Formats: sequence, structure tokens, C-alpha cells
Amino acid sequence: MEAVGWYGTVVIVGAFALVSLELLAPTSLWYLILNLTGSLGIVFISFKKKAFQPGVLNAIWALITGAAILKLMI
Repeated sequence: MEAVGWYGTVVIVGAFALVSLELLAPTSLWYLILNLTGSLGIVFISFKKKAFQPGVLNAIWALITGAAILKLMI
């Protein structure tokens, strides 16, 4: 279970690093997928541990990222 939360943390920070170093575009599908899966990993572990603040923050993050993916696909 902890691995899911750590995955989320590493992936979100890694995605941010890739965009900051201009190795990935902030509108690329890969960046959005990394953000979506990372935030969902943090949502999972946060609610499992009853840490609701990071869970809600990352649920919103996932919804925004999901909307961006849909926009990209249309």
C-alpha cells in the first residue's frame, strides 16, 4: 500500500522536474498521465490513512488533469 503513495509522490515530482527542465511539454499527454496517476496514488494512500487534506487536494488535481486530458483528446 505504501508503494502506491510513494509512486504518486515520485511521479508528480518527476513530472514537474521534466517540465521544468523542458524535457516534457506541460500540455503533453505523458505529462498529464504522470500527473493523473501520481495524484490518484496520493488520493488512495491519503484516504486509506485518513489524511483528508492531501487526499482532497490530489482529488482536485486529478479532476483538473482529467479535464486537460479530455481537452487534449478533443
